[in-house]
Amino acid sequence: MRICIPTTDNEKQLSHVCDHFGSAPYFTIYDFEADVYETVNNTGRDHEHGMCNPMNNLVGKNIDAVICRGLGQGALQKLNAGGIKVFGTDQSIVKDIVDGFAENKLEEIDPENACQNHNCH
Repeated sequence: MRICIPTTDNEKQLSHVCDHFGSAPYFTIYDFEADVYETVNNTGRDHEHGMCNPMNNLVGKNIDAVICRGLGQGALQKLNAGGIKVFGTDQSIVKDIVDGFAENKLEEIDPENACQNHNCH
């Protein structure tokens, strides 16, 4: 299982979560099987509202799930179409999110609880 978390810095398990998924400077990926962290630069972070295309940065990374504070329906649909589930968190450090995911404490984001605007979280 490989999870992806939008982050503001490149500090692996100590990275801070970015509030806005599509605008995150980095994506921190954690591989549970290998117990390895990887950081990917978000080359598409500067985009018009609603034009987020996170899959461009995650192609070939074999991501199973994204965990974030929230994201819009467009990004949710694009991730789900790529076979990636999305979960919400209120944690601010990657390690705490990884632990919460491992303990099945995170709620899956669906179209009903996706962000409607940038002030949702």
